[in-house]
Amino acid sequence: MSQAKNGPEYTSFLAVTDASATMVFGTLGTPYSTAKSGTGIAAMSMMRPELIMKPIIPVVMAGIIAIYGLVVAVLIANSLNDGIRLSRSFLQLGAGLSVGLSGLAAGFAIGIVGDAGVRGTAQQPRLFVDMTLILIFAEGLGLYGLIVALLLSTK
Repeated sequence: MSQAKNGPEYTSFLAVTDASATMVFGTLGTPYSTAKSGTGIAAMSMMRPELIMKPIIPVVMAGIIAIYGLVVAVLIANSLNDGIRLSRSFLQLGAGLSVGLSGLAAGFAIGIVGDAGVRGTAQQPRLFVDMTLILIFAEGLGLYGLIVALLLSTK
């Protein structure tokens, strides 16, 4: 009888998996972006060592993407209980995948733009503003996923 009220036995497992998927997918884009931008920073520092602090922006933005995943994972983990319903568990799955996969896509975009932008900034310093604007748009991908995840996880 309690199974009909609360859902199948695997709903708790699904909810825990949601929190894990949020962290895994949300943080996979961060190391890629950091590594890709880091190679551009290393190449740029050889050409223009006086500009070494400017290209840190892609690395910082990549770290913010991971924080989005952490926030949603904490929200999902705090809502876990023994009697979680299947519908609630699927809402959390949607929340976790939305922030996780959008964070992955944003991390890839930030890494590619960061690498090319940092190398371009070394050759032409006026490209810095353009690179920063494109990075902000790439960060927006992760922010959209966070907004959708917050809406789904608080329903």
